[in-house]
Amino acid sequence: MVERRLILASASPRRRELLDQLGVRYTIEPAHIDEAQRAGEDASGYVQRLAQEKAQAVAARFPAPEFVVLAADTTVVIDATLLGKPRDKDEAMRMLSRLSGRWHTVLTGVCVRSASATQCLVVATEVEFVALSPAVCEAYLATTEAWDKAGGYGIQGLGGAFVRAIRGSYSNVVGLPLCETWQLLCAQGIATKLTPARSA
Repeated sequence: MVERRLILASASPRRRELLDQLGVRYTIEPAHIDEAQRAGEDASGYVQRLAQEKAQAVAARFPAPEFVVLAADTTVVIDATLLGKPRDKDEAMRMLSRLSGRWHTVLTGVCVRSASATQCLVVATEVEFVALSPAVCEAYLATTEAWDKAGGYGIQGLGGAFVRAIRGSYSNVVGLPLCETWQLLCAQGIATKLTPARSA
């Protein structure tokens, strides 16, 4: 029997750190796909589709049955508008101003794909920000934290100071819901610190 081998279809350092918490052994093979939102596509459908397409793109490069691919995509939603990674300081400032003093939703699509099965899901977390002054936003954007994160902030870093309350999975806001990811990996026979390996 062949031991399952996990591939993470992401270059995100936050997702690597979260997988490391689970004690998972994996290799990194980022997916390169078109991430544009389609006309009429809602936020939940968008993140699930991207996670699935990332998993499919990497799985096509590793078709052997022992490989299992994990992919994810995270976005921030407020007023039915998706906030991705800011392209520049002006866009990041607009994002923070929009989130200031309000609740928003963080959605992560997760997909685990093997030669025999594909499982995808979407996890939602509600996050409330305190009111942010322009000076605070300027100070935050003077750091490097905002630029590669959906919504222009990182809850696991300095941006965590903005978060008054959270409803749901904290790790989902970071970029990978640990509970759901662990369950998906277990179903595919991937070993973690909590569960032994299962052969393919």
